[in-house]
Amino acid sequence: MPGDAGLWADVELLVMTGLRPLLPGVRVVDELPDRLETRVPLVSVLVVGGDDDRITDTATVDLASFAATRAEAWALAEQSRRAMHSLAATHNPGQRAVIDDVTTSQRPAIVPYGNPAVRRALATYTVSARTRAAT
Repeated sequence: MPGDAGLWADVELLVMTGLRPLLPGVRVVDELPDRLETRVPLVSVLVVGGDDDRITDTATVDLASFAATRAEAWALAEQSRRAMHSLAATHNPGQRAVIDDVTTSQRPAIVPYGNPAVRRALATYTVSARTRAAT
């Protein structure tokens, strides 16, 4: 509809922007780089679904935590889980967006990855976000 441009926040960008200062020393990306094993620790953010109620965008977000060992991947996934929950009730002035709530849909779990030099833990979150009106 005309005039609705910018109605929905870019949830991937909101999450990445919010996580970066909370995960110092960790790359937070939306696309996996080449030679991943040389770039860990790394957290990948991907919106994989969701819905809306015309006001709030409720996005399903997968977080993949990559590290060199299983223990490091697990620790990063748990650190990322705490960071995700701390994003609730925050705003991003650059996007004029608010994250209202973050809930865990699937807790972190170690999942095999096709590279023996990399370990991965996956978790899924529900992120409720909306765009704030310009002031």
